[in-house]
Amino acid sequence: MNKKIAILGAGSWGTALAILAAKNGCQTLLWGHNRAHIAALTQERQNRRYMPGITFPDNLRLTSDLLDCAAFTSLLLLSVPSHAFESTLRKLKPLVADDVKIAWATKGFNANSGQLLHQIVAEVFSVQTSAAIISGPSFAKEVASELPTAITIASAQVDFAEQLADIFHNSRFRTYTSTDVVGVEVGGAVKNVLAIASGIADGLGFGANTRAALITRGLTEIIRLGIQLGGKQETFMGLAGLGDLILTCTDNQSRNRRFGLALGEGKDKLTAIQEIGQEIEGISAAKETFLLAKKYGIEMPITEQTYKVLYEGLAPLTAVENLLMRELKPEGVY
Repeated sequence: MNKKIAILGAGSWGTALAILAAKNGCQTLLWGHNRAHIAALTQERQNRRYMPGITFPDNLRLTSDLLDCAAFTSLLLLSVPSHAFESTLRKLKPLVADDVKIAWATKGFNANSGQLLHQIVAEVFSVQTSAAIISGPSFAKEVASELPTAITIASAQVDFAEQLADIFHNSRFRTYTSTDVVGVEVGGAVKNVLAIASGIADGLGFGANTRAALITRGLTEIIRLGIQLGGKQETFMGLAGLGDLILTCTDNQSRNRRFGLALGEGKDKLTAIQEIGQEIEGISAAKETFLLAKKYGIEMPITEQTYKVLYEGLAPLTAVENLLMRELKPEGVY
């Protein structure tokens, strides 16, 4: 019971990770920015909105004060939306000690600059700060319900990855470690764009053939961008790449897939966002991925068409036809 972790972000994923850590015997503090929400969680001892009926362990406490997190432990794990990642770090900076360790379960690029999130950690803190990302095929409700799950924890500091693996690993949650932070970040960000594309295709009434093609060629796009940014090819064939891509493109627990389904069924972007009522990371990721592809001259046609649907008003059916009518070529993966 001497292990401690503060998890920042009381949405579905942050709550699930907090429950998991606490059940594993770790003293856990869960932070949320909304005082009323945290007060309700404290009183009810469950997150009724995201995982009703799953009671918080006694060693899981809650707070809406970042200072409490800084005083509680030097190990902080952010599970906030990507657009709030940098601002949350900057609020933490004056509160924490120099030996702080920063982990994150956030998927996406920095909304202001298109940077990978480890670059933001280094910029706000330092390149020496221990930093790690948790990613892989994992729906929050299934993790909180103790359904078998496997994820990847990547860090340049192997001992930090192992420390996090020890906190979260149990008989229903398997943790693998990696040193490929870039690969894990790219896989987790771009798969959300492809999940929107997959949802659009299914919403248009296309079949399993279409979905399989999108997933396969989508993986090619992840690999192209990931290798350009410094990721390792084998990472994209693992849990944080192919595994997360399959999960997000094929199951309706995925918000990004459901968003795409709504667009394919003819709903407008705003209506689809409102109906889902949660963060849809793939919307901003589509823009950042598209801009990175242009910057580096990387061919990412699925990403490009998804971007045009979201930001240029392209009809979803036209986007699919554009993909199918591209110039014929060998399948060459990279």
